[in-house]
Amino acid sequence: QVQLVESGGGSVQAGGSLRLSCVASGYIPSKYSMGWFRQPPGKEREGVATIDMDGTITYADSVKGRFTISKDKANNTLYLQMNSLKPEDTGLYYCSATSLYYSDYLSRPDVGYRGQGTQVTVS
Repeated sequence: QVQLVESGGGSVQAGGSLRLSCVASGYIPSKYSMGWFRQPPGKEREGVATIDMDGTITYADSVKGRFTISKDKANNTLYLQMNSLKPEDTGLYYCSATSLYYSDYLSRPDVGYRGQGTQVTVS
C-alpha cells in the first residue's frame, strides 16, 4: 500500500502561482510513475502532468509552459509548480502513483493509488 498526501492548494487570483506537494509513504516500489490529475467542478477527472518511471515528463496541452512537475526521489515527494493560473485551472488536484507502466498515463486518471486531493480555486 502507498499513501499519498497532497498539500499546497488554496485560493488565488488569476495570474498568481501555487506550488503543490505530494508526499508518498508506505511500501514504495523501486520504480514507479507519478502524476498530477485534477477534477474541475462538474467535470470528469483529467491529467495535468506526469513523470513516468523512466523519467519521461508529459503535460496536458492546457498547462504547457505554465506548470512544472518535479520529483524529489530521496524524499518521495512530487511537486507541481503552477504559474500564470487561470480560472479554468480551478479544481480538486490530486496525485497518483503506479508501479505499472502506461504509455498514456496522463489519460488514465483512475489507475494506481490516489491521495485525497487539495483544492485549487482561481478567481
